[in-house]
Amino acid sequence: MDKLIRRIDLRDAGGERARQLLRHEWLVTNGLGGYASGTISGVVTARYHGLLIAALPAPLGRVVMLNHLAEHLVFPGGRRLPIGGEECAQPDDMETCGNWITEFRLEDQLPVWKYEADGVVMEKSLVLLHGQNTVYVQYRLLSGPEGLRIELAPSVDFRRHEAPVSQPLSPDYVVAVRSGRYEISVSDEYPRLRLLLKGERPRFVHEGGTTREIFYQKEADRGYESRGLLWNPGSFSAELTAQQPATLIASTESWRAMLALTPDEAIDFYQQRRARLLRTADSKARASPVADLVLAADQFIIVPVGRIQDSARAYAAGDDIRTVVAGYHWFTDWGRDTMISLEGLTLTTGRHVEAGWILRTFAYYIRNGLLPNLFPEGENEGLYHTADATLWFFHALDRYVECTGDRSTLRLILPKLVDIVDHHLRGTRFGIRVDPRDGLLQQGAEGYQLTWMDAKVQDWVVTPRRGKAVEVNGLWYNALKLLENWVREEKGPEAAESYGEHARRARQSFNERFWYPEGGYLYDVVDGENGNDAACRPNQLLAFSLRYPVLEESRWKPVLETVQNRLLTPVGLRSLASDHPDYKSKYFGDLRARDAAYHQGTVWAWLIGPFVDAWLKVHPDDRAGARRFLEGFVPHLNAACIGSISEIFDAELPFTPRGCIAQAWSVAEVLRCWVKTEPF
Repeated sequence: MDKLIRRIDLRDAGGERARQLLRHEWLVTNGLGGYASGTISGVVTARYHGLLIAALPAPLGRVVMLNHLAEHLVFPGGRRLPIGGEECAQPDDMETCGNWITEFRLEDQLPVWKYEADGVVMEKSLVLLHGQNTVYVQYRLLSGPEGLRIELAPSVDFRRHEAPVSQPLSPDYVVAVRSGRYEISVSDEYPRLRLLLKGERPRFVHEGGTTREIFYQKEADRGYESRGLLWNPGSFSAELTAQQPATLIASTESWRAMLALTPDEAIDFYQQRRARLLRTADSKARASPVADLVLAADQFIIVPVGRIQDSARAYAAGDDIRTVVAGYHWFTDWGRDTMISLEGLTLTTGRHVEAGWILRTFAYYIRNGLLPNLFPEGENEGLYHTADATLWFFHALDRYVECTGDRSTLRLILPKLVDIVDHHLRGTRFGIRVDPRDGLLQQGAEGYQLTWMDAKVQDWVVTPRRGKAVEVNGLWYNALKLLENWVREEKGPEAAESYGEHARRARQSFNERFWYPEGGYLYDVVDGENGNDAACRPNQLLAFSLRYPVLEESRWKPVLETVQNRLLTPVGLRSLASDHPDYKSKYFGDLRARDAAYHQGTVWAWLIGPFVDAWLKVHPDDRAGARRFLEGFVPHLNAACIGSISEIFDAELPFTPRGCIAQAWSVAEVLRCWVKTEPF
């Protein structure tokens, strides 16, 4: 299979060049939750940027271990030329960084930079080993004079990746040298960073340790502390020849593990693994642009290295453990995001075994009839403040069983599903309970944001949606019907009868109470704090996009047309119609300003999935029409995070990408729907 190449030519970018270099980002992951990421230019603009963000056991979580490399070409005679990645102390410096980069490309998601400067043509590539906190940064000379050297000056500030960049720099950094091997350490809290340069006549010049102040533009834009110090122990250098590349290896692993592979082997195995991922995926997903998303999907499926008890339990049962990172850079694994993403990330890509591992892992954590909302960074126990993640679990299990026929997993989890429904019927935490008056599911607790519209700033819950939310009840009905069928198949019709009765009552009440006749669509919440909420939101699609629609069929088309006319954009759905007084067209500013807009107009890419499902319910023979709603994501693959899909977008032209640069449910739902809309 040929390499999957996504290329950005920077030679003729003109006035767009600086914007592309600084705003376009890349991401490489290691299957543990660790990653490397940065701007194309190499300039560090965010606290999450770095060449090695290691995934470490709790209580550390992810830690920035290698922040930056300053790169210079050293010509015969001693002239030094910065080629990219210069650290910038002032905002104005950024315009001149990365001037010698002429091309950036992904080769099966492997990032490659091409530099041309003063007769030198050179390429750089970066690989993270799968299953290790080890990075290889390789420089290969394509043409240039003899005696040329590459000089690399690493900078570090060991810190948890969500920590502010302004935290004080420790004065205790030291570098130890042993037989050409280098170790940077600071305290017993963090592991050592091991460094080794492989190449022709490598050497290291110890400069005694210097510090420099860095300006982080994205942090400034987001209203956070934007200046911080990095520590540099000195510089590595090696000759560059056409026959011998130079490779810097950095790792938190043991020397034995770190050096188990040569640089060429690391790159070869990286590419072999990605070729296998493409071969395993649905045949409809093996050609660009959707093949890019197959590889992007792999970035979110991880082994949670910090949760040692999970691993021990899974291994003892002859199983394994997997979970899903909701988004890079700052999300951990979230129950809701995982269940929405499961079909696209694992079933569409042919990773059925891992899908089973994910479902069984989350099933273990069900408490009081609830699935965890999220696992905080560096912690072993989940938080449970969610009303819908548990119901999405039924949907994910349904998609898994239909795809794999794995009844043994269904039987294993079935008692937990029964327990979930029992808890919801009698009432569980956070006010989540079925109202005995109408059979609808209500939720809400002071100070909590329990639906997917979960923005909260200190004590301010931006969209509380307390009461009976439309999508929660669509999911509740779907869960009841699924459970009714599963119990009937496993235990007989008598055992399933009560679930069918609860479903019939919920459906009748839903259609009596959620229809908003003046607008021709569905209320977003009924019996809310201020009565019924007629805000036009995309949540209403869940009333008929799921396997078992709670909404009567005669109302599918008007709801779909309303959503299409008022919420649809080329990159997903607005979270609120533009004529609402709370509508925000842009997501920007400090945390409070951003969260005020997060679900008040901001476009969410993942919502294109329920929209396409709903479209095909109303227009079952119009796959071509459904496919057109996905085409806006194709140019986006060359913007923001190259080869992936952002979390959110501004609500109006030019639909600027915002939030996480790579989001699991964005990738999963576009990938799933692209395959689903493939012509027969």
